[in-house]
Amino acid sequence: MPQKERVHIFDTTLRDGEQAPGFSMSIESKLKLAKQLAKLKVDIIEAGFPVSSPVQFEAVKVIAQKVRGPRIVGLARAVKGDIEACYEAVKYSKKPGIHTFIATSDIHMKYKLKKSPKEVLKITEKSIKYAKSLCDYIEFSAEDATRSNFEFLCEVINVAIKSGASAINIPDTVGYAIPSEFGELIKKLRDNIPELGKKVILSVHCHNDLGLAVSNSLIAVQNGANQIECTINGIGERAGNAALEEVAMALNVRTDVFNKKVNINTKEIYPTSRLLTILTGVPVQPNKAIVGENAFAHESGIHQDGVLKARETYEIMTPESVGRSLSHIVLGRHSGRHGFRKRVAELGYKLTERELKEAYQRFLEVADKKKQVYDDDLIAIIEAGLKKSIEWYMLDYFHILTGKRVVPSAVVQLKKGKEVYRESSYGDGPVDAIYKAIDKIVKIQPKLEDYTIKALSGGKEAMGEVKVSILYKNNKYFGMGSSTDIIEASAIAYINAINRCIMMQK
Repeated sequence: MPQKERVHIFDTTLRDGEQAPGFSMSIESKLKLAKQLAKLKVDIIEAGFPVSSPVQFEAVKVIAQKVRGPRIVGLARAVKGDIEACYEAVKYSKKPGIHTFIATSDIHMKYKLKKSPKEVLKITEKSIKYAKSLCDYIEFSAEDATRSNFEFLCEVINVAIKSGASAINIPDTVGYAIPSEFGELIKKLRDNIPELGKKVILSVHCHNDLGLAVSNSLIAVQNGANQIECTINGIGERAGNAALEEVAMALNVRTDVFNKKVNINTKEIYPTSRLLTILTGVPVQPNKAIVGENAFAHESGIHQDGVLKARETYEIMTPESVGRSLSHIVLGRHSGRHGFRKRVAELGYKLTERELKEAYQRFLEVADKKKQVYDDDLIAIIEAGLKKSIEWYMLDYFHILTGKRVVPSAVVQLKKGKEVYRESSYGDGPVDAIYKAIDKIVKIQPKLEDYTIKALSGGKEAMGEVKVSILYKNNKYFGMGSSTDIIEASAIAYINAINRCIMMQK
């Protein structure tokens, strides 16, 4: 078998993913995720769209300053002002890059750009030459490439390469292509433009509107693409992007088909997915490939029997290979700091001494309430501490009165920095009462859109996790909370969503 060729992973979670409704993150959160992406060993981090807002500019700048390893890239339209702003943000990176784009399909040129093909060619040449004068690494995207005239697409790409483009990206911007035609498009481009995939990186950026983003990305690789643009958990505009965890593991597991290699540290896949859900409050569906709750679960008796005899009967990869653990090590109230520290590290968390101390104290509180603390409990305990860095309001105290023939009521006390706030309220039930009391404190009244609850581990004393979504001024915000007390978990989840709402309003 010939030597494996390298496929570069271009992560756009912080740009395309973060701009999707419900996924907005603070600068601090974006930096935290960028550092985790570096641990995951992605090749390129597209950190944001600097010109779109001062916050976006600052986020890209901070990531460029503080994250080492991957190339740090910003997005820019084929406009001088965009390109300048992008460079000013990414120039602090040891490996900076500018990703510029312009639409090339007839429908986009006519209705959106209101430009002729000749004008688009001139803009492409001028913008790339200018970007190249500022920065050595330039990626050019032909927006809506899959609906573009092939001859014109080739013409634009040739102009981009001659003007200094380091990488050419072929986006399926609206998720329109099916694998057979997308694979054929990539092959034809390779055949017609010799530099692609050799002197110049050939990248693909596939959207999931028809659920084909991963399939299109993989067939593109089979036909000569050597870079995939993707996001953690597949988040992004509309139906999202190709999921990084899926393309990486497909290339990793099926080397017999692809004969390709990626630089991804697969054991950081699950921790990265979990971190994204913490920072955004948006959960992953249970049946999500690789990182979903059920990805390595076996309920069928036949499947269970096979897995117990030999895991490979029903598992094509191990949970450990993507950073998950099926270990049944149980900690309890008598477990010491050493055992706690070791298990935290085995679960993939790297905590500071302060974070570890706080997590251990929280662990002891949980261990006092239940006899055994499982891995899922530990994850919830650790994440609860990590969430504190992005919270404004925090739950300090609550008291609930409820029962048959009793009107449910709640007294709630929240902290915000050194300030303490207390309110009380009645409701249709204990959760409704506590939410109404919280509304009084934060002085907004969002609509509760969704409320779900599940047990994180077995037994009567299981940790419960609550996920909520709220609607405020036509924007949706998500929150998660966990505790052995489901009312407490409900309050924490609601406060997390409120905090995100307030952050975005400000």
